[in-house]
Amino acid sequence: MVTSEERMRILRMIQEGKITADEGAKLLAALRESRKEAREVASMSRANKSWLRVRVTDMKSGRTKVSVNLPMGLVDAGMRIGAQYAPQLGGIDISQFMDEIKSGAQGKIIDVIDEEDGEHVEIFVE
Repeated sequence: MVTSEERMRILRMIQEGKITADEGAKLLAALRESRKEAREVASMSRANKSWLRVRVTDMKSGRTKVSVNLPMGLVDAGMRIGAQYAPQLGGIDISQFMDEIKSGAQGKIIDVIDEEDGEHVEIFVE
């Protein structure tokens, strides 16, 4: 977002004849675009500092069968590759999933009990 101070500075330059109205419009558009890119980089940075934690627990013994911690940067790359072959896995929209994580979503995102195999699967973003 362009700040009001930046906008006023551009409008004064137009008023003073230093730039044309068309040049002012281009400057405003360029500022908006640079702000948008900065937000995208910041959200990617947050996602890359997050971890995806997968835990599978045996329901009878309560013992952890699987415990995997993956950096979100690696998950993001894997999801992009996987999305080429299966854009929606089990009803999960991968791009929406990654957008939510990049915007700061955290906590338990999947909690499934597999009665047949006696397993409890939990996936967290931290």
